[in-house]
Amino acid sequence: MSIVVKTLSEQAYEIIRERILANDMFPAKPIRQDALSQDLGVSKIPLREALTRLEQDGLLVSHPNRGFIVRPLSLAEAEDVFQLRTTLEPEAAAQGCKKATEADKAKLTEIFQRLQRLAYDITPEAVTVNREFHLALSAPAGRNITQELLFKVHLLSERYVRRHLEPPDREAAAFREHEEIYNAWMNKEPKMVKKLLKEHTHSTLLDLRGELFE
Repeated sequence: MSIVVKTLSEQAYEIIRERILANDMFPAKPIRQDALSQDLGVSKIPLREALTRLEQDGLLVSHPNRGFIVRPLSLAEAEDVFQLRTTLEPEAAAQGCKKATEADKAKLTEIFQRLQRLAYDITPEAVTVNREFHLALSAPAGRNITQELLFKVHLLSERYVRRHLEPPDREAAAFREHEEIYNAWMNKEPKMVKKLLKEHTHSTLLDLRGELFE
């Protein structure tokens, strides 16, 4: 088994990304690079490389006089991101279920079982596994550009998903929807997969419309 050695920049990127996705870094507030550099134990060069990557992901915004800031949550962005998911994901997942191999099914089952164990937890891990589940639905389709776009869109939507899951029992309801999607996908029912994913994504957006910036 090969050992993957990550650079300091890659390590910093992953740590900061998870902090942003967990809403642990305040939006619209300038990032103090000196303090963050000391906190992570990296020099300014790999830190800046990590911050630049996060800007390319759409999670940070840079301003000439303020440096990097976490991109603020907004209803307008949520509408845009979830509309993109509704456009791209259902068709890709439908194609994925038709082309899925036994190995693809085994991978999705493993992710689904982890999702099941976390069904009543609102934790960073639960939302990360949620992202893995959605991306595994479309991966077998072999549409590499679509998959890259979906990965980025899911990163952008993840903070909103966390916000969506905050109310009591929301996580359990989301799992029931995931279970229906999983069963249809495993049974190679592309039309049902497409329908359920559209409904799932649209219901999340409807909830966010009532929760964001009332």
